[in-house]
Amino acid sequence: MRQFYKTTYNIASQSADLLKDRMLNWANRFSIHLLLDSNSYKHTIGTFEFLLGVGTDASPTVTSHIALQNQHERQWWLGHVNYDYKNTLFKGLQTNKKEVKAFCDFFFFAPDTILYIERDSTELVIESIHEPDLIWNEILECAPQFDAKLPKVDFKKALGKNEYCEIVDRLRQHIKDGDCYEINLCNYAYAKDVAINPVAVFKQLNSASPAPFSAFYKVGSSTMMCSSPERYLTRVGERVYSQPIKGTARRSHIAAVDEQIKVDLRQSIKERAENVMIVDLVRNDLAQSCKTGSIQVDELFGVYTFPHVHQLISTVSGVLKNSNGFSFSPIEKSFPMGSMTGAPKYKVMQLIEQYEAVARGLFSGSVGYITPDGDFDLNVVIRSLFYNAGTQHLCYQTGGAITWDSVPEQEWGEMLLKGEALERLFR
Repeated sequence: MRQFYKTTYNIASQSADLLKDRMLNWANRFSIHLLLDSNSYKHTIGTFEFLLGVGTDASPTVTSHIALQNQHERQWWLGHVNYDYKNTLFKGLQTNKKEVKAFCDFFFFAPDTILYIERDSTELVIESIHEPDLIWNEILECAPQFDAKLPKVDFKKALGKNEYCEIVDRLRQHIKDGDCYEINLCNYAYAKDVAINPVAVFKQLNSASPAPFSAFYKVGSSTMMCSSPERYLTRVGERVYSQPIKGTARRSHIAAVDEQIKVDLRQSIKERAENVMIVDLVRNDLAQSCKTGSIQVDELFGVYTFPHVHQLISTVSGVLKNSNGFSFSPIEKSFPMGSMTGAPKYKVMQLIEQYEAVARGLFSGSVGYITPDGDFDLNVVIRSLFYNAGTQHLCYQTGGAITWDSVPEQEWGEMLLKGEALERLFR
């Protein structure tokens, strides 16, 4: 067990945005780091306003959930689970398509240094194998990342409009035939030979589309810049919570119209049907690792507002069967998250493999943290850009839930809407 030093710093006089910029610039010198930023969204659940962990090639790492379970040892772990880790968790599933984002299927690292600000706190905590005062001084000496002009980028879609709409119709036929009753279909957008500074891109993305589960994640030459509004799963003590999103509506700049859009979203039969189907799936997933009778729906059809869209979000929770120390079980029994698959889960994952053009990789997977006490918080990787510095490949994926009521042209429009905030950065 490595020895850590812990020091707390009063940051009441600091500009929060400038301090976050300095910390991210400081972290960028390390080969591995993960920043998680709640952007001051107020939730009934959640511990940290901001959390940043850094590591090196010499830091302890694990590449499977079994190793993570065995090596947790009451220390911090940060990292990710790719969507395609489903092939390890489910017998008979496989992925034959190319994945170009270059994140391995499962990776968690024990950070050499972790920095965090708890919600509603004016203190920064630094825990490190190094002297915290040295790190604090290095951060203060870092220049903040000012807005940089980003290159103009034209993204190409793996599936064009006609092909995407044809696939929506085929999936509706699968639903009619009884193969499934909801399925998430995603499209892949990419640009080659793009030279960018990922930190500058993330700063502008996080400014234009601040979200409660934003993340900047770097492992070697691969970087993710994430503006996710969705929590996959969090554990607080003996209870776990999941907050699936199903239901999206474009915002209006006219206040009265915007309010009516929120009302229409909440009352939409199609959007409510999508949401409640995933809520039922999540209830079933959590029941496998929670005590009988403890599963509850804390909120159904909550309308949450973000810079560009309104979202329909529900909250499901349960009490763990075993809450002594860290347990991977609630993740194992619920991954991949139902909001990014559909139902029944096993069948729709087979259909996703059949119809989507490119492997999802980290998209619709998760990044997050595990505390020494075994609590954790994991997001859903959506609204995210992926960049490989070695190949200069920039890409993202977006999509939506397909039901029998889906209209292909409208599904194409929703997919474009979700990617709009990402592409706008490069226009």
